[in-house]
Amino acid sequence: MDARVAEIITAMGSHLGTNSGLGGTLKFEFGDPGSVFIDGVSEPNTVSDGLGKNADCTITMSLETFEKLIARQLDPTSAFMQGKLRVAGDMGLAMKLGPLLQRSAG
Repeated sequence: MDARVAEIITAMGSHLGTNSGLGGTLKFEFGDPGSVFIDGVSEPNTVSDGLGKNADCTITMSLETFEKLIARQLDPTSAFMQGKLRVAGDMGLAMKLGPLLQRSAG
């Protein structure tokens, strides 16, 4: 796993809180650098390495695209429309990500 992915797991975990409001599982898939798995069902919610885990919603993008989203240098809708990120599974979970990502960026 890439060191940047490990940092994302740590940052999201510290900002997630006991209840993220997701109500499902979500995975960020970055390809070779690794993946991040958010379990929004367990109590408390957890963030971990996503290797080998299936999620209700999987968002696939480059690590660079994710970093631009967090830094608010790229709009999620624009990234989706440009094909820079793909969503598979429960689109409703993907729509709940805005507040979670804003907390992680803070």
